[in-house]
Amino acid sequence: MLVLRHRRFAIRLHRRSVVVCAVLGAAIAATAVLALMTGSYALGPGQVLAALTGRESGIVHDIVVEWRLPRVVAALVFGAALGVSGAVFQSLLRNPLADPGIVGFSQGSYTGALIVILVVNGSYAQLVGGALLGGMATAVAVYVLAHRRGVQGFRLIVVGIGVSAMLASLNTWLILKADLDQAMSAAAWGAGSLNGVSWDQVAIGGACVAVLLVLAGTLSRPMRQMELGDDAAAAQGVRVAHTRLGLILVGVALTATVTAATGPIAFVSLVAPQIARRLARTAGITLAPAAFVGALVCLASDFLAQHVAPTPLPIGVITVVLGGGYLGYLLFTEARRRL
Repeated sequence: MLVLRHRRFAIRLHRRSVVVCAVLGAAIAATAVLALMTGSYALGPGQVLAALTGRESGIVHDIVVEWRLPRVVAALVFGAALGVSGAVFQSLLRNPLADPGIVGFSQGSYTGALIVILVVNGSYAQLVGGALLGGMATAVAVYVLAHRRGVQGFRLIVVGIGVSAMLASLNTWLILKADLDQAMSAAAWGAGSLNGVSWDQVAIGGACVAVLLVLAGTLSRPMRQMELGDDAAAAQGVRVAHTRLGLILVGVALTATVTAATGPIAFVSLVAPQIARRLARTAGITLAPAAFVGALVCLASDFLAQHVAPTPLPIGVITVVLGGGYLGYLLFTEARRRL
């Protein structure tokens, strides 16, 4: 255990978690360089590094900095946001299947964004607001419907699955009733895609994610204490109701921010916390390894989406394949454990 102190503040770090994050960071850097090198105009690692440091100009600089780098940065930032969002909900509900996509929050954000795209025809700022409002409204609805002498994780997941199915039907109806061009654009965006992402979207979404990650970090200690149970956490001075509400708001806001920028990217928030937990070998869910794993999964999935087929695919197609396989494995291992 490492303890970093600065005046009245102290941060505890698990040695293995630090090592895991360092290794993941190196893997992320290597994958990012590979993504910047690969494309219809192939580049060498020296050219990429020169363009990033400002020693290269012309077409190489434009390809690396203006065309490919925004996509790489978006994959890293939004992947980290999804990883932390999944970690928050899995810790709160103490269930490895607790995922913002499964319990309906991603669908709610998608519904809010669709209304802005198809009905209001609003700007990107309105799209972010619509996704956030949709996710928050869905979170409130699921919480109220699942509340019966408190909120149990299994009940919230079951209610969330039902609400998610209803919202998916609503989203399909909105697309079918829309103009053909708008419907095709919304359907492609709904698969989750980083195609066409710009520095403006990265800047706005990255700023929102940065603020939310800081808030999640300040709530990480009481979140870990609440994994012991509400009574034990309250005995240690945690304001359980306020902390739970704050964590839910942060988790939903992270999911909504990503959904507004890229569409719903499925399963990253499900697999990242569990992979991080197994790598770090921690007793509970930890945020930093989950963020690093989420960033790596999202970046690697987007790289595969661009190059695995003759035509670039939405990133959501790759994450569904990877996440679906992991979900099957998780259900199988959980069923064997209970036998």
